Amino acid sequence: MVRDIHVDVHHASQDRADVGHQTETDSGGWDTDLVPSSPGRTVRPDADCPVEIALAAVSGRWTTLVLRELMHTELSFGALRQRLPDISPKVLADRLHILRERGLVAQERLPGFPVRTRYALTESGRLLRPLLIELYRTGEMLGAPPAGPSGGGPSPQST
Repeated sequence: MVRDIHVDVHHASQDRADVGHQTETDSGGWDTDLVPSSPGRTVRPDADCPVEIALAAVSGRWTTLVLRELMHTELSFGALRQRLPDISPKVLADRLHILRERGLVAQERLPGFPVRTRYALTESGRLLRPLLIELYRTGEMLGAPPAGPSGGGPSPQST
């Protein structure tokens, strides 16, 4: 009988329109600056998590450099190769293909012979600018030598 009452109370609470699930109505201990919405409130990697989506957008060797070069102008394949001389043609073609699949880069074939192709960031691609800036700043801070207790010089452990 106690079980029946518990089940009835549970069903009654679920049937009320003004009652949501706990994860939707309460932060549940989540840092709301880091996880402001439910798609990020996951306990394992999830492709729908906004952080995972952003990381996937810039993942891959050379990807951030290709994005950086396209951030302010359209460029041909050859111009990208000139700006990034150490990237192989195969890797550049692969990165551009992936960025097009992700909807971050648009490809335009220009008329004439030989065929020329121009690449430009899409609106979604331009949204990555603040992320790239912040990644750079964070990388600078993480890569800086740690300051000693007085804010500079060698730490006591290094002497």
